[in-house]
Amino acid sequence: MNQPERELLTGPGPLLLVPDAVLLPEGPVDGLAVVIDDGRFEAVGPADELERTHPRSRAVRLPGRLLMPGFVDAHHHLTQSFGAALAFGEPSEIFRRVWVPLEGALDEESAYTAAKLAALEALRGGFTTVADAGTRAGVDVDVVASAARDAGIRCVLGLVCNDADGADGADGTDGGDGGATEAGPAVLRNAEKHLARYAGDPLVHASLAISIPEAATERTLRATARLAAESGAVVQIHVNEHLAGVERSLLRHGLRPLEHLHRIGALGPQLLAAHAALLTPHELTLLADTGTAVSYNPVASAWKGNAVAPATAMAERGIRFGLGTDGTRGDGFRLAEAAEFAQRLAYGLSTGDSSCGAGWTWLETATRGGADAVGLGARTGIIAPGLAADFLLVDIGTPELSLSWDLPWELVRRGNRDQITAVFVAGRLRVWHGRPADWDGAALVRRAAELARATVRKADITRVHRTSTAARALHQSREPAGERRAAR
Repeated sequence: MNQPERELLTGPGPLLLVPDAVLLPEGPVDGLAVVIDDGRFEAVGPADELERTHPRSRAVRLPGRLLMPGFVDAHHHLTQSFGAALAFGEPSEIFRRVWVPLEGALDEESAYTAAKLAALEALRGGFTTVADAGTRAGVDVDVVASAARDAGIRCVLGLVCNDADGADGADGTDGGDGGATEAGPAVLRNAEKHLARYAGDPLVHASLAISIPEAATERTLRATARLAAESGAVVQIHVNEHLAGVERSLLRHGLRPLEHLHRIGALGPQLLAAHAALLTPHELTLLADTGTAVSYNPVASAWKGNAVAPATAMAERGIRFGLGTDGTRGDGFRLAEAAEFAQRLAYGLSTGDSSCGAGWTWLETATRGGADAVGLGARTGIIAPGLAADFLLVDIGTPELSLSWDLPWELVRRGNRDQITAVFVAGRLRVWHGRPADWDGAALVRRAAELARATVRKADITRVHRTSTAARALHQSREPAGERRAAR
């Protein structure tokens, strides 16, 4: 696609797109077109029919392109992007040593820049929606909202509602920082204001967040569940992620974290349980019975986790779940591949399950499953009339995809962000061949590099391991000279 075609995609008025195929819930369908107007899909149907019934729409033919829903990142930490590889190779419980100090060192400019940088990476990877689990930076959360809007991504924006004095800080998960932020009543007043603040916002959707169950009082856990349910929002809580957190809950309550949330009445369709990697059969039943949603974060499990969530079992039980990056890397295709790959290694090999849900399961959970999990199932996630025009144009004429026998499987196992021609959010072109369509991405990256260096120097970050380069040098210095020569 050349520059004139890009200009056709960004012009005014209704837009009629005629790709080679459209990815619907039942699979890719040839011969379809879509009409986009006022940020939404106005019509989806046979191309010749829509061309006849919408003569005033600007028609753009897209040979060699698949039009598919944008990916939904069901779990992210937008203001942690400056950390990047600081967490690589570290033991699983890194929150207090890396993320809390890093976010604590952010000011308004650096928090905005970090969040916009993360949003750009997500857009480049085909994500049209991200769920931010709440920043611990000492700035107004609207800084993160502004970054998401300016980048052009849809954002489910969490407000941290921790208020427990008893969190002992030994956790270190992607959760509590070991203390209360405010007293309970103040937290709930702020939660109500946050939920009202973004009502009607076209791109930002309010959410509440509690780091881990022990980071909030039982009163606040119940109250945030009620507030979210009443407002149609979600509460994001890191649940059953690490062994240490499960064991502390057993010692404190005699129950595992998910069981504790059930006992106090906090489970339900309004809860988005992040990770849920350590689940018993009983806890799977609780999720299924209560309609609680899960963010399955397979890359996070590989990089810093204790276990892989039993996602194929969740799918079989009808448990609602989406896929999340946890801020690891912003490539929707690689996330879907990791979701399938992790299930194959953790469960499929030992049981002889060579399919592990097949390609369609992971495409579905990466798109409409994620939209449902983050509370936006009625707004985005599929290509259908009335829903937001959040979608991708994918080049299926590449060596990886052109000889297609089973496109959903091939998208999962052979797709990557290099094949994404264009990313649209709310009907607007946001990214074109990996670059922002209407703002300077290179300038943002340069400024982020400057601010990241200053922020990391200021933050009291503690790492167990050296960088890989330093570790290699130390390893070589310990080898006998003869062995070094033999290795060369």
